[in-house]
Amino acid sequence: MPLDIVNLTSQPITFEVKKKAGRGQRIVIPAHGRVEVKKPKHGFSLVPWDLNNAALEKKPSSENSALLGSASHTFSLRRPLSFGAAIQMLTGSDASPWLVYKCKVENRRTIHIVKERDMRSYLSDLPDATSLTDLCLPGTHDTMAFYGWPISQCQASDTPLPVQLQQGIRILDIRLAVIKGRLIAYHGAYPQRTTFASILATLSTFLHSAASRRETLIVSIKQEDRGGDFSRLVREEIEHGPGGMGMWWLENRIPALGEVRGKAILFSRFGGNGADWPGGLEGMGIHPTTWPDSAKEGFEWWCKDTMVRTQDWYSIPSFLDIPEKTALAVEVLKPPQQAPMPVLSISFFSAASPLAVPPLVATGWGWPSIGLGVEGVNSRISRFLLRQLGMAARRVAPDEEPKAPTDEPLIRGWTFIDFYRLPSGSAIVPLLVECNFIGR
Repeated sequence: MPLDIVNLTSQPITFEVKKKAGRGQRIVIPAHGRVEVKKPKHGFSLVPWDLNNAALEKKPSSENSALLGSASHTFSLRRPLSFGAAIQMLTGSDASPWLVYKCKVENRRTIHIVKERDMRSYLSDLPDATSLTDLCLPGTHDTMAFYGWPISQCQASDTPLPVQLQQGIRILDIRLAVIKGRLIAYHGAYPQRTTFASILATLSTFLHSAASRRETLIVSIKQEDRGGDFSRLVREEIEHGPGGMGMWWLENRIPALGEVRGKAILFSRFGGNGADWPGGLEGMGIHPTTWPDSAKEGFEWWCKDTMVRTQDWYSIPSFLDIPEKTALAVEVLKPPQQAPMPVLSISFFSAASPLAVPPLVATGWGWPSIGLGVEGVNSRISRFLLRQLGMAARRVAPDEEPKAPTDEPLIRGWTFIDFYRLPSGSAIVPLLVECNFIGR
């Protein structure tokens, strides 16, 4: 049975299958390349090409064998099925420089190898001149919604805000209500037990840390109550919080990455006419001009010269609509060809209704990889990303022509995810991050 091995890194990798008797397989997979191998029964090993090549240039010796052995990373194919997912993360025998995923792509069994990046600081590897419209950024929908399962909870309890930031989340969806003169995280009518002051302290700690001081955060703030003092209280708590106003980007335009390193970008889904802020609506950060409720077809608005395409269809009829929800969420992330203006895409991967509660929509249930269950949005989008990255890798491979022509673009945009670490071993955040580095 054939198995495709796709190397999505910038370095060649040696794929090796050892057998007790006989030579087994040893194949070099070029950078951004794809090879077909015979499917191993149990597992395989990966070796960085630079070490493998250095050893093979010399005569075999115990020293060279030790060198290769220390650099070899073994992955088992015999793993239990992932609940709710049609994609599996393969864990290496020890600390590996790669993330390795197994799934079917276009009905072919495929192993994808992705570089494991430092999620605390990946934006520091991108040029200052990069516009934020040209990034693919993972975010969380209802970032602070850890309570009220299964209706109000949207994030797992083991992913508090500091963990989200360390694990690569760069877009936050902060929803607040005024309780006794203080701003408290809420989701609808359900309290989420965290003060805005505490959230501000966490953001400051992250942005001022040695590892992450060249990162940026997009912080959407939305009012969950009807109080008239909300906008003023947001401004006052930011002014008196850690970092003060100087930590925030408050211009109403889409900046370049170099302009906002070490800053939080305010995305204000509140404020009315901006009367409580110096500069009015021009001093409240990025400010949407419209936001229709659960528009299935999506909607557009303008931020200066940038067209913002937004997909936030959340009130899906039932879990049977997960495939359509997924298709619409990823379609908006495909950049328009030869657009005459800058385009920013925003996509919510989340949904909630009586027959489609957030945990079910995001993570699915059962064992969809063998046809017994429902595959959730997170797993479906992860498979889509692997397919897109694989196609992009073939396009930019220096030593390999694409097997078939393709006009599909890489994806770009800002994303909002429920339960981003689920199902178990979810690939969605690392793969969204990788879209910033492959084919650019």
